Amino acid sequence: METTIQDIPSTLSTYKTELETELSLILDWWMHYMPDEQNGGFFAAVSNNNREEGIEKGVVLNSRILWTFSAAHHFSPHTGYLQIAKRAFEYIEKNFIDYRYGGAFWSVDSKGKMKDGKKQIYGLAFCIYGLSEYYKASGDHTALIIAKDLYHSIEQYSFDKKCGGYIEAFTREWYNAGDLRLSDKDDNERKTMNTHLHIIEAYASLYAVWPDEGVRQKIEMLLGYFDKYIINKETHHLNLFMDDEWNVRSSLVSFGHDIEAAWLLQECAEAIHHSLYTDHFKKLAVTLADAAAKGIDSKDGGLWYEFEPKENHWIKKKHWWPQAEAMVGFFNAYQLTGKEQYLDHSLHAFHFVKQHIKDKDKGEWFWGIDENGVIIQKEKAGFWKCPYHNGRACMELIKRISQK
Repeated sequence: METTIQDIPSTLSTYKTELETELSLILDWWMHYMPDEQNGGFFAAVSNNNREEGIEKGVVLNSRILWTFSAAHHFSPHTGYLQIAKRAFEYIEKNFIDYRYGGAFWSVDSKGKMKDGKKQIYGLAFCIYGLSEYYKASGDHTALIIAKDLYHSIEQYSFDKKCGGYIEAFTREWYNAGDLRLSDKDDNERKTMNTHLHIIEAYASLYAVWPDEGVRQKIEMLLGYFDKYIINKETHHLNLFMDDEWNVRSSLVSFGHDIEAAWLLQECAEAIHHSLYTDHFKKLAVTLADAAAKGIDSKDGGLWYEFEPKENHWIKKKHWWPQAEAMVGFFNAYQLTGKEQYLDHSLHAFHFVKQHIKDKDKGEWFWGIDENGVIIQKEKAGFWKCPYHNGRACMELIKRISQK
């Protein structure tokens, strides 16, 4: 798509107004369609037709709802937002926290009873992320206490004292797990980019409300792991799967994670006021954005899902969440460089969402489209489909545009 920006101040003003409307619509949809009035908490999933479906309630979904509505209330105080956040907190506290062995369950059934008790560190990280934001919004000290406990569980059981970094998953009792994967599509490896990205994100959120020196040191350490092991020095994409010794076990490229990490890592460096790492990760933010831009479809501005270089194979789908991260990550690169091409990428990503991903009839965003532009028939809300990526993108961009 060609550059179309004529008047940047006017363009940014329009962008901000549209994002404010979009954020309100997203939050309203989740408030209306997701609460499970019969069993408590939220439905396991909701279809494209806005109908309840599914029976397995995931800790990731509930933690991301908690984070989103806590952040929304902090961003623009609204009693309805705080009520939803409280609902999510109370359900997590009652149903997901493992008071016997520590940590949090991966999933519960429709009645709130443990279904999968494994300790997926990714899930614990999102609990910390949501609980920290909820504490910031509500002042509820119980949330902070639980967040600290989860932090200590991760450090006690998951941290690799020999090689550094964090092991992916454990059994409920914290024994080694045979299947470490987040989902069926993942490689069964001991360390992953994805979990490390969301641990550092969670720790930065925790540090904002609990400025503990140990947490600060762990954030600094994680930034070092990304710089040394996870950001590929040759391709500038992220290495996705690694063994205990940080040997790379996959060549798969995830464009959405490239652009998400671009701005998140910079934000984490800024959170601990580390001047050297802040300067370094600002440079890497642009480098990662350039790597992610290789996944942009020039025909419509959307970001392709993945690429497997060994087979020269494109996974030609455009999921909702990479578009949301592209909106923020490319805007961040624009702020750092002043180059309009990055602003263009951000605007085109949002334009793509409005044209192809947003459900203009029934609300929220579809899962995505395939290479032929056909809507992917997966749930509109569910185990992985949450208001976190698109809600956060709207809040982040509104804030950034307002500060310009």
